[in-house]
Amino acid sequence: MRVLVAEDDVRLAALLRETLEEAGWQVEVVNDGRAAYDRLLVDTAYDVVLLDWMLPGMDGVSVARQWRGLGIAVPILMLTARGDVRDRIDGLDAGADDYLPKPFDLDELLARLRALYRRNAFGRESPAQVGDLVVDPVARRVSRGGVDINLSTREFDILYLLASHAGQVVTRLTILDEVWDGETDLRSNVIDVHLAAIRAKIDRPFGADTITTLRGTGYRLETGIR
Repeated sequence: MRVLVAEDDVRLAALLRETLEEAGWQVEVVNDGRAAYDRLLVDTAYDVVLLDWMLPGMDGVSVARQWRGLGIAVPILMLTARGDVRDRIDGLDAGADDYLPKPFDLDELLARLRALYRRNAFGRESPAQVGDLVVDPVARRVSRGGVDINLSTREFDILYLLASHAGQVVTRLTILDEVWDGETDLRSNVIDVHLAAIRAKIDRPFGADTITTLRGTGYRLETGIR
């Protein structure tokens, strides 16, 4: 998943980058409101924006309000040291989806980001198609070349996660976080077992080689059939 961090405190921005990257997110950091605003004008393919209220150039509330005015719907988690109820209301009314006062616990931050990501993904779920492979999250149906393929619940969830990020590396930590909600050990071979089962169902019968394992990193569903 991709997250844009807009935070002018250099040390906090570095900590956020480190924390999010360790959690398996792809992170881009900007340090002022104008840069944040401009970034989403040219690239809206972020899963979540972490937006500080008190940014130089343009404050976070103004950034959020203008994004929403342009129809940019990327989920926003607003960070601020302002704790007044009126301030929270202003931030939410401007278009923020959630609000986290400083100082905050990093685990809570990650949990809130995951919740925003899931909420947004559920609201925009649509079939992911890569070549002749179609993964439909609403019907929970997988087909290749028009042939239906039966997957278990977790096999389906893993495949949809990979297919909806086709061409991108999805880390093991991300899979554990999204499919198992972090309830299993990263050192476990549970992902490898499920990936082997998925490959046996979506690739082997069709003479395809769709999923690449990048050792020590994660997995990538290729956009071209090999």
